[in-house]
Amino acid sequence: MRLGMNLLLWTTYLTREQFGLLKSIKKAGFDGVEILLNVTIPDNYKEVKTCLGDLGLEVTTIAVLDASANPISSDSRVRQEALDQLRWAVDISAELGSEVLGGPFHSTHRAFSGMPPSDEELTWCSEVLGAVARHAGQNGVTLAVESLNRFECYLLTTVEQALQLVRRVGDSALGILYDTHHAHIEEKDISLAIKRAGSDIKHVHLSENHRGAPGDGLVDWKTTFQALQDIEYDGWMVIEAFSRLTPEWAPALRVWRDFAASPEEVYEGGSRFLREIWEQCAAT
Repeated sequence: MRLGMNLLLWTTYLTREQFGLLKSIKKAGFDGVEILLNVTIPDNYKEVKTCLGDLGLEVTTIAVLDASANPISSDSRVRQEALDQLRWAVDISAELGSEVLGGPFHSTHRAFSGMPPSDEELTWCSEVLGAVARHAGQNGVTLAVESLNRFECYLLTTVEQALQLVRRVGDSALGILYDTHHAHIEEKDISLAIKRAGSDIKHVHLSENHRGAPGDGLVDWKTTFQALQDIEYDGWMVIEAFSRLTPEWAPALRVWRDFAASPEEVYEGGSRFLREIWEQCAAT
């Protein structure tokens, strides 16, 4: 089990003043951290890479697109901007040493048409992600596209829809990000969803139904971990939780209250809980 911690619990932009946080995460037994890449913020990724290397922490990356860069826009210029931003995210991921770039970059987060996804939108998405996947493969990065629940997107809301898109693109550098939070809203059978996707699952987010500390909610961790072990998943598993510590991010995810007593409850307690359940499943 390679366990990572998503830094969106604390920040959308990691600065030198927050590097002490990385030491605490390392001390808690994590193998790596996950950081959000944003083309609009200052470039400090070389400094981040140095700090992570000094601590012996690995890194994974995520990208989220806004309305100016939507792969399913009817405007070709907006689709081109999505392609450009995702290529940039691949380049930064490679520079950081991230082997996987995940996220719901199939479409703009929380943008709705009022209709189900059209075949034309899926075609546009396939064209953009196909081009990004070719660039990613050339740079040693795997893309992991994430299906979200129906309240956050409409293009991909189930693992099966993500799987269909991945197969439509047909590039080995593109796979699926499986997220326990979204799956527990949209899937009828989480074990079946995981097994159906199988080796196309390239990244996993461990997130409670309430987005707080793992083990303190309704997610069926034993079934989830048993299914992942059944498909012999050996990639990253990253705790993803949110708080009001990120005022620029929390409103987008409707974080109006604290889901845990403290960040330590999430990453220290969550790490212990998840490793224990994983080991229990492995022993059965």
